[in-house]
Amino acid sequence: MKLSAPVYHLKRKAKRMSRERGIPLHEALDRIAATEGFSAWSMLAAKAAAVTPANRLFAQLRPGDLVLVGARPGHGKTLMSLELAVEAMRSGHRAAFFSLEYTEQEVLDRLRAIGVDPAQFDRLFEIDCSDAISADHVVKQMAAAPCGTVVVIDYLQLLDQRRDNPDLSVQVRALKSFARDRGLAVIFISQINRSYGPSAKPCPDLGDVRLPNPLDLNLFDKLCFLNNSEVQLRLAN
Repeated sequence: MKLSAPVYHLKRKAKRMSRERGIPLHEALDRIAATEGFSAWSMLAAKAAAVTPANRLFAQLRPGDLVLVGARPGHGKTLMSLELAVEAMRSGHRAAFFSLEYTEQEVLDRLRAIGVDPAQFDRLFEIDCSDAISADHVVKQMAAAPCGTVVVIDYLQLLDQRRDNPDLSVQVRALKSFARDRGLAVIFISQINRSYGPSAKPCPDLGDVRLPNPLDLNLFDKLCFLNNSEVQLRLAN
């Protein structure tokens, strides 16, 4: 049975229902589950946790992979990337989240939005929201990262916003080389062109990736595109 929206969206809907109707959260969750065809939230959660898009993509990750996760704003690309980091940590690996978009507190709040207590992975998770984030910065900070570490970069199009940073293409190539040398998986969150519309296709694709500066998208090994509840995983050509 396919859910009408990702689980984290349904949780938000239940929390809003709980506040607006003055009912306990567990009751609101069960009501949302009923609209999805489940007798209780626990049944919905168990079904959703069995095989998620993040589970599937993480199972395909290999040391040295560069992965692009693209979607329009509000469609779950940051949460998907965090879910990949969580999958890595649940497997005993380290994870790091480099963001030029969010504060550390906002990153932690987004972890909680997918049902994760940040304290559970305190020693495995690193957050860096420095204005200095670039390929050189990531390489320096991750120089001692063990094989299997998942690194999330938020987001691709901001890496060369500072004039003193190298071109985007140069930075992505440097990170690809570094990932292969160290056995890391690097996840790039990516913007999608505003011209993309779901009426033409359910999910964006490589042709919809916003590229204010030139970049060979064949540098990415795996691709993940999202739009509402639609998720498409694929290998790069």
